[in-house]
Amino acid sequence: MSEELKRLYSAKQVGERVANLGHQISRDYAGRTVDVIVLLENAFFFAADLMRRISCPVVCHFVKVVVRDFKETGRSRREVFFSVRPNLKGRNVLVVDAVLATGVTMDFLIKRLQEDRPRSLRLAVLVDKPEGRRVDLSPDYFGFIGASKYLAGYGLAGTHGQFRNLPYIGEVAGGSPTGQRRAVRTKRATRRWGKS
Repeated sequence: MSEELKRLYSAKQVGERVANLGHQISRDYAGRTVDVIVLLENAFFFAADLMRRISCPVVCHFVKVVVRDFKETGRSRREVFFSVRPNLKGRNVLVVDAVLATGVTMDFLIKRLQEDRPRSLRLAVLVDKPEGRRVDLSPDYFGFIGASKYLAGYGLAGTHGQFRNLPYIGEVAGGSPTGQRRAVRTKRATRRWGKS
């Protein structure tokens, strides 16, 4: 089944916005090293372009999120696993993701990172979707405010995995935002760090 993509943000708009974010982050962290935590897989285009626009020193770390659903004593449960986190005590940390929607998983990740007592901890996302937020969380930096649409392109995959390679962001025609990564809806969930 082939999907259609309606262009929302052109390659030029995306490039300009990422450049502006890079300049803003460079000003905010002037003279300091930034530990950038990149969430895989959707954020890799955005993070690569953003880091090239940050003029202060950058140390890059990658985090992969794995969500598993299983039944235990007749109840459904969802676990969220993260790859092993780096030691960030006293560091200036910038978490980078492509889309912030419900915020449930990101909220958990940020709370876990705060346990390491970083000097500062901020969040940058390419697209913020506040309409679907289920926790009290807002990004410190964002490129675009988006509605609850299913987005693809510029690193974001369509429902069948295509479109990541496109230089622009579009809405998948007939797509459902519930298909976007990390929309956690299960009531009972445990979240922990572990090797994926």
